[in-house]
Amino acid sequence: MREAPRLLPRWRASRWAELAVLWALLLAAAAAAAFIPVYALGADTQWLGLLLGVAFALLALGSIVTGKALVPQEQREEERRSLDHDRDDLDIAVYVQEADKGITRGRLLKSAAGVAGLTVVGALLVPLASCGPFLDVEQLRRMAWRRGRRLVDDAGRPLRADEIAVGAMVPAFAEGVDRKRLDASLIVVRLHEGDLRLPQQREGWAPHGVLAFSKICTHAGCAVSMFRYPLFSPKVPKPALVCPCHYSTFDPARGGKVIFGPAGRPLPQLPVAVDERGELRAAGRMSGPVGPSWWGVQEG
Repeated sequence: MREAPRLLPRWRASRWAELAVLWALLLAAAAAAAFIPVYALGADTQWLGLLLGVAFALLALGSIVTGKALVPQEQREEERRSLDHDRDDLDIAVYVQEADKGITRGRLLKSAAGVAGLTVVGALLVPLASCGPFLDVEQLRRMAWRRGRRLVDDAGRPLRADEIAVGAMVPAFAEGVDRKRLDASLIVVRLHEGDLRLPQQREGWAPHGVLAFSKICTHAGCAVSMFRYPLFSPKVPKPALVCPCHYSTFDPARGGKVIFGPAGRPLPQLPVAVDERGELRAAGRMSGPVGPSWWGVQEG
């Protein structure tokens, strides 16, 4: 039986091109698969970004080689005839079938493409387990601070009230708590007691004018690391804690109230007390949950 005439000339895909596409797909699948345990183990975002970037780069490389070396390239010139969509569709289907015959490892490449696609999609879906209804917001509300826990400095030494000068800001941490926890870090400032305008329910939270606030900005989670304190002219702005990322500004004299910027709620304040040795200790829990406001959006 005579073979039907072909629309495409006979051709054979190069062996190196097939192997290049195969290895690109397999390595992309390996990078995407590695993303899942790396994410689960809590690795740095640099590694996560590197793995996803490598996976997408290899997929792109495989696609380029496929388009340039595995798909037959042909240019034809012919007189324009009347439009016949049915015939054109049939020709396209025949072109696809004939093009596939030139690839000797077609089934293997299709399997590799399926594996790579599934693993990349899986890597993209895994982080969703940390969002939405899967996020345990109550865990974010569990705080490192409890009554009696000491405030310590960078070296782990207890902070003393008499060592903090008026107008000074010092970092503090919860003693015995992992410092990687967002709610474990504080900024401690001191104002003149006559300048305090704390809400009535926070009476006694700032002995000798010492105030402690969360270091995590309530806007986007950056570190509040600037303390504006007037030294001379009474016309300059009042004392304020400032986040350098988006310039959210909080008034420490009024319990961390937002006075400027995009932050949507006050900076959480920790009530402090001075023990018999003059050391600062927590006198209770934070005034609110620590962290950016969007952590609680799903509860709104």
